Amino acid sequence: MALYAFVALKYRYPLERMLKTTDRHRAYLRELLVQGKMVASGPFVPREGGGLLLRVEEESEIASILAKDPFQLEELVETTIYKWAPNIGVEGLDSLPRPS
Repeated sequence: MALYAFVALKYRYPLERMLKTTDRHRAYLRELLVQGKMVASGPFVPREGGGLLLRVEEESEIASILAKDPFQLEELVETTIYKWAPNIGVEGLDSLPRPS
């Protein structure tokens, strides 16, 4: 059974600085999507940070996933992790493709 986690990233620096790392951050997130570890991601409005919806098998995966994110490597964000147990609509989340 999958474990879901919502990760809130709050920018520690002005957007101009964040944009210097955004392409590498998004490239990493695309890898997570292909691996089936991430369901969705995107910036908050207003753009003061963003969120990731992760889907993992083990809670310990969350820290290792985040540790490789360029935003984390460059210490550009404050991170809050919310482990999430969706019930209404979980069938839709669980039915999203995962790699073989």
